[in-house]
Amino acid sequence: MAQRMEITYNKKPCYDIIFSQAFEELEEELKELGSENKKFCIVTDSNVEKLYCEKILKLTKKVSKRAVSFTFPAGEESKNLDTVKKLYTFLIEEGFERTDILIALGGGVVGDLTGYAAATYLRGIDFIQIPTTLLAQCDSSIGGKTGVDFDGYKNMVGAFYMPRFVYMNVTVLKTLEDRQFFSGFAEVMKHGLIKDPVFYEWLIDNMYEICERDFDILEEMIMRSCQIKKLVVEKDPTERGERALLNFGHTIGHAIEKAKHFELLHGECVALGAVAAAYISWKHELLSMEEYYEIRDMFVPFNLPITVDHIDPEEILKLTKSDKKMAEGKIKFVLLKKVGKAVIDTNVSDEDILNAVKEIYFSDEDAAE
Repeated sequence: MAQRMEITYNKKPCYDIIFSQAFEELEEELKELGSENKKFCIVTDSNVEKLYCEKILKLTKKVSKRAVSFTFPAGEESKNLDTVKKLYTFLIEEGFERTDILIALGGGVVGDLTGYAAATYLRGIDFIQIPTTLLAQCDSSIGGKTGVDFDGYKNMVGAFYMPRFVYMNVTVLKTLEDRQFFSGFAEVMKHGLIKDPVFYEWLIDNMYEICERDFDILEEMIMRSCQIKKLVVEKDPTERGERALLNFGHTIGHAIEKAKHFELLHGECVALGAVAAAYISWKHELLSMEEYYEIRDMFVPFNLPITVDHIDPEEILKLTKSDKKMAEGKIKFVLLKKVGKAVIDTNVSDEDILNAVKEIYFSDEDAAE
């Protein structure tokens, strides 16, 4: 039996997240939208298409006026305006109108890109999120942030645009490669670190079951993670204040992601950025040395990196200056006062950032020792 979580916007009901271990209940959710009078376009990538597109297409055709699919090459390099342009062209040629619906079937790249296309095609049409990665289920599909990269700069073009609903089938996580699965876990860990020490401890206590992908444990984990994000985004839907706490680990993480030409996955870079932010928190005397090392080391059993090679700390510093979270020339840096308590700090210096990057930098000299 599916479970539901309601997301509000400006204190009014906005959309539901449906948690399930199957796709069967998706049919009823689509019918609730009056699907028999609508056309649906399933937007997916070349990896997810092979796994789930035919199933969702078949199900959607049963309850809709018409259903088609649009596939683009998998990977962050497709998350750009060129792909959005191709999707616009496809929708125009297929006769999609404002009353029709897009379905984002895939991970964070698919969800962000589809949401942005929905927000801007014909000045806005409805869309649905069906996230198929842990990262998308726990983070990117929740809260209405949509967007694409621009000239390699992460999420520089976007809009806040809410889906009609988010449908999460936790069993799709069985087909994720290990690296993709654990990349998503970085965002889960982040939620515990910034807002919920009890959840953080629960993650550690259930480490084995999480790594083994026990579906019941994963469903509870995803629901609890979404609950944390729900509480944050409902208070600050357009990131004017508290929602910025969700960027913990992202300022340096995004810079590493670009500097490494997206060779590292987003969650891997968030883990590195989180370690760097925890280091700055220690040096600012917010965390003790013991707390810093404990936070750093807890990423390791979940197969997430705490060091990175072949980067230039000066380049990372420069890239943080182009972060979209800059305010009046200062970076809104998210630091930790303790596990479960994050704060926004605009007084993180260039020296702080350089020292933090050097802390996570694994150089050739280190390898030779």
